[in-house]
Amino acid sequence: MQILLIEDEPKTIQSLKKGLEESNFTVDIAYDGEMGLQLASQNSYQLIVTDLIMPGMNGLELCRQLRKMGNETPILMLTALNSTEDKITGFDAGADDYLSKPFDFKEFLARVKALLKRSGIQTSNFEATNLHLLKFADIEMNVKSHLVHRGGQLINLTAKEFQLLEYFLKNQGKVISKAEIAEKIWEIEDEQSFNLIEVYVNYLRKKIDKNFDKKLIHTQFGIGYILRE
Repeated sequence: MQILLIEDEPKTIQSLKKGLEESNFTVDIAYDGEMGLQLASQNSYQLIVTDLIMPGMNGLELCRQLRKMGNETPILMLTALNSTEDKITGFDAGADDYLSKPFDFKEFLARVKALLKRSGIQTSNFEATNLHLLKFADIEMNVKSHLVHRGGQLINLTAKEFQLLEYFLKNQGKVISKAEIAEKIWEIEDEQSFNLIEVYVNYLRKKIDKNFDKKLIHTQFGIGYILRE
């Protein structure tokens, strides 16, 4: 499920990208129409989301160029211009749907799914099989069935070990402080819990890393821990 997101406002594009990725979509981004046209020409996307008003090539011209090239990828246009005439102009240029700013992300995501479904791409099975899966390197966690595998080998974890690994997987590549772990996993904020955290990280390491050549849970001395290869 690969989406091209074209928007010249950095905060908006990063917010939408984050939300889409949390919904298990793969997202490429472009900050202007020219870059978006180039990416759309070079790659195959299931959906293109583009702002209307951008420097250089705007969203309308981008739509026209894509349709002229024979690109039939569904296009969702975002804009603060929301009159009937504006919408008709967007549809005439080749847009498939039109969402006026400001909008709630839930509505945006619903439009994305509706366009994908309309174009014959089924998202329900995709969501059912992927929304509850967390992966990193050769670790795979099913948060619904509470099964964890590494390298195809089943790893038996206690409830707290599972929560700790889940938090690592959701924050992979990020240094996580002991204070953050104490707050998020144990829901306490005092430093007395830090020894408990060290104990549980060691428990987890024995199960996740000990019998494998590549270690994934690393200590950042004086800061906390990080899940990385």
